[in-house]
Amino acid sequence: MSVADRLVVCASHSPGMMRDVEHVLGRSFRSGLEQVRGMVEEFDPDVIVLFGGDHRRTFRQVVPSFAVALSAGIMAEAGREAGELRVPADRARALADHLLGSGFDITVCRDIELDHAFAQPLHDLTAGLGVYPVIPVAINCATAPLPRPERVLEFGAEVGRFLDGIGDRVLVIGTGGLSHSPPSLEVDTHDMSDAERARIIAAGYAAAEQKIKPEWDKAFLDALSSWDATSLTELATVAHEQAGAGANEVRTWLAAGAAGGGKPFECIAYEPVQKWITGMGVAVSGR
Repeated sequence: MSVADRLVVCASHSPGMMRDVEHVLGRSFRSGLEQVRGMVEEFDPDVIVLFGGDHRRTFRQVVPSFAVALSAGIMAEAGREAGELRVPADRARALADHLLGSGFDITVCRDIELDHAFAQPLHDLTAGLGVYPVIPVAINCATAPLPRPERVLEFGAEVGRFLDGIGDRVLVIGTGGLSHSPPSLEVDTHDMSDAERARIIAAGYAAAEQKIKPEWDKAFLDALSSWDATSLTELATVAHEQAGAGANEVRTWLAAGAAGGGKPFECIAYEPVQKWITGMGVAVSGR
């Protein structure tokens, strides 16, 4: 199996988008997602490898830089019900063994509850959480210290080497970014209650609407379009300072692109949506 049998999709996520049930905002971005969803349906993957971050809800006291889930569910959030992921345990375990054997001291997780970082791309790009088998791969993008972008690229490339040998058509997803700075991630803490999180978000939401950085987003998407690994690494290194705490999530894009063989991406849509406090982008590689 080769990278020709791999489709890579990177897309932003936002709870604000989930709450916008009437689809009032972000119409250009939503149109791009629909286009990419058609690509996914045509590709019809055997399995999805989903690189996602965390918003300090799943990983609190213990925060792994890289983790592979052998079983996982989705927590109820933003009006959506909880659900289960179809994690192929043998495949996920084989990936974990491969990574460990290749020098990545990853964490293995069982029966964890993941949030919208993993749920939203599955809802946006497929017909639901359980349509395809999914291997969730978590990358710490929220709680310092974060893995270096260079190491994230190496990690993604090693996942790609594993995928080369499994004989499946694989959809690789990276989810998060682009520029945004959620108030709850601006607070340097490893743990907070849901009530405290809601209070902090409400107090800082208006300010967060003004923190989208389209110039940084464009620079990142331009580097992605030629798979300029040097520029991507440099931009990810300064993401927090230049594009907000949530921009650290582009580490998942780096991992996904590397797992797809480091091929250039096509930007399908980009739209800064203030009410979602995020620069919303979707890009594909390998089609």
